[in-house]
Amino acid sequence: MSTMNDLRLTGLHARYQFTETIRVPIAVIGTMLFPSLSLLFFVVPQSFAKDAGPATTATAQLAVFAVMSVCLFTYGVGVAEDRALPWDAYTRTLPVGPSPRLIGRLINGLAFIVLGLVPLVLIAWLLTAATLPPSRLGLTAAALVAAEVPLFASGISIGYSLSTKAALAVAQSLLLPLAFAGGLFLPPETFPGWLNLISRWLPTRAGRDLVVTATTGVALPGTTLLVLGGWTLLTGSLALWAYRRDEGRRFR
Repeated sequence: MSTMNDLRLTGLHARYQFTETIRVPIAVIGTMLFPSLSLLFFVVPQSFAKDAGPATTATAQLAVFAVMSVCLFTYGVGVAEDRALPWDAYTRTLPVGPSPRLIGRLINGLAFIVLGLVPLVLIAWLLTAATLPPSRLGLTAAALVAAEVPLFASGISIGYSLSTKAALAVAQSLLLPLAFAGGLFLPPETFPGWLNLISRWLPTRAGRDLVVTATTGVALPGTTLLVLGGWTLLTGSLALWAYRRDEGRRFR
């Protein structure tokens, strides 16, 4: 019975958070359109869009960007906004524990990741030579999930550590630098040596390389899994610390 109640509460939290987010249309439009418009304006007109390999790589890079955007804003800024509301404080004092609320938030973020990926995939399919064999669908989905984990934990860390205004500023400050330096807009092959060296140690670059390998079959750089695992451990520890610190400050 307890498990069924937890599942029902998780579904309610996910639905509530989804409804709250879509009440601000610009948040949904930004999540869905920015990666797709980047593909439409900066990839589709290029000659390499007619070549399956580069077109698939470009689509994979922007898919990671879509995931990062949701993680920083839906989880980061969204959590900070919720913490400022009396409703959040009330739900955190209920005897059901934090799991339904946190899992509901995770589901809500995954829903917006899907919303961001759908138009991106459609544009790539209709207007470029990008291709993804059915045999690689599962591997690509797993790679996107693995790339998401440190970004998700980063968003949670921001949300539980900062006020709404500060979280928004930090999320905006991180989004484009991490995207550019991680090779989500330009392929790392075009980077100067110093930037490529820095890029290899970023979570966005590791996630990008993993997803590109899953979609195209190119060789995976040897440091990718090490970097991704290290960032997952670091950001996961920060997220746990931020959550416990917030609990201690507000509910002791």
